[in-house]
Amino acid sequence: MEQLGPDPNRPYPMADQRRVVFIKNFVKSPKIIVGDYSYYDDPVDPEGFERNVLYNYESDRLIIGKFCAIATGVKFIMNGANHKLDGISTYPFPIFGHGWETAMDKLIDLPSRGDTMIGNDVWIGYESLIMPGVKIGDGAIVAARSVVVKDVPAYTIVGGNPAGIIKQRFSDAEIAQLLMIRWWDWEIDKITRNINLIMEGDIEALHNAS
Repeated sequence: MEQLGPDPNRPYPMADQRRVVFIKNFVKSPKIIVGDYSYYDDPVDPEGFERNVLYNYESDRLIIGKFCAIATGVKFIMNGANHKLDGISTYPFPIFGHGWETAMDKLIDLPSRGDTMIGNDVWIGYESLIMPGVKIGDGAIVAARSVVVKDVPAYTIVGGNPAGIIKQRFSDAEIAQLLMIRWWDWEIDKITRNINLIMEGDIEALHNAS
């Protein structure tokens, strides 16, 4: 029986080139979780997606949903980049030792915004930068070279530095319906049968899909 849809466990989903990879097949860190079919596009080193997750040595995680499109050079800064903010200096003296380690207790409880969470069906444009703890909602779009410093609502387009809302993709009622439908959680055969509806704008038809 012919498989419906591409195999999400196949590292290179496009037979004619290798610049696009299904990310989950190349992630080694347990603190990076990526859903099926989410891809990274990079003409130089798509297999090295993990190098774009910076300062990833604290307990926070990067969680990416299903069917996300991540463009070349997108970077995620994790909470390990944070410095202490409540002292006179933000310089991390103790990590360099030679007598400075006596103040190591001053580096406890560094600022943290928790996990960075990217929803499902999110498109993140070329060389965008996602700051620690940001939550990007399902169906959102981040314009190229944006710096995302705060949460992005579902089905919203943001852009700029710092990224601001450009427009909402659908009405509030339509977004609520899409978040109820959650097509990305359908079985792959149902997704395959309804590809045209998923790529078009008739939300009611998608709601009634079988």
